[in-house]
Amino acid sequence: MCFMLYAGTTNPLARREWQRDVPLLAVASLSERDSAVKGHFRNPEVQYIGSTCGCGCAFPSLNLHGGDWPIFRIEEDAERDADERDNRELLVALLRESGERVIELYGIWAGNFAKPPQVVEEISLERILDADFRFKEQGFYRVSVAGQ
Repeated sequence: MCFMLYAGTTNPLARREWQRDVPLLAVASLSERDSAVKGHFRNPEVQYIGSTCGCGCAFPSLNLHGGDWPIFRIEEDAERDADERDNRELLVALLRESGERVIELYGIWAGNFAKPPQVVEEISLERILDADFRFKEQGFYRVSVAGQ
C-alpha cells in the first residue's frame, strides 16, 4: 500500500505524468477510485501529487499507530534522506509556482480516501523543507504560501 498526497487549490495545477528517471513530481486529476477524497477539501480543485517514485511514498511521512503518530527520530540513511529532501524541495517549488495563497494538503494511505482527517494543521510552505517535517497519515494541512 502507498502513501498518497492530495492538494486542494482554487485553480487546477498543471497536469504532468510520472516518468521514471525524470526528477519531477506527477500531478494527476482524481480518478473514480480516489474521488471520495475531494469531500475533505474546501478548495474546488483537488489533484493527486505523486513523488519521484510514482506514488507518494518518497514524501516523508509518519504512520498513525493507536490513534497517534510516533515521535520522529532522524535516522542515518543518507540515500533516503536525500530522496526525501529532493521530494520536499520539488513539492515546495510546485506549490510556490501555483500562484495560490493557501493550499490544502491531505496525506493518506491508498484506499482510505473517505477517511476523515485525524489532525488539521496550519503551516508555512517553508515548514515542509525542514529536515524533521513528516506528513502525518490522515493529516490535513493548510499551507500558507508567503509572497503570493
